[in-house]
Amino acid sequence: MSVSAIRKSEVINQYKTHGTDTGSPEVQVSLLSQRIAYLTEHCKTHKKDHHSRRGLLQIVSRRRSLLVYLKRIDAERYRTLIKSLGIRK
Repeated sequence: MSVSAIRKSEVINQYKTHGTDTGSPEVQVSLLSQRIAYLTEHCKTHKKDHHSRRGLLQIVSRRRSLLVYLKRIDAERYRTLIKSLGIRK
């Protein structure tokens, strides 16, 4: 089970940059962070579920790539995003 549609729309509304935005790096990173949180809890419960662990690592890598892109394009947007998500020090 992934993030519910209601929670997904809440996250999109919180991080969108304009009215019809659903694909900006901020929205994508926030949705990936939600999935990472869910899969992290799943992997804590099901320690031998290596398929989900591999998927988790792929999602983390995708999020990292988007963060590198955002940092390269606009460092201020990057800083505000990581502060709001709490994924960096």
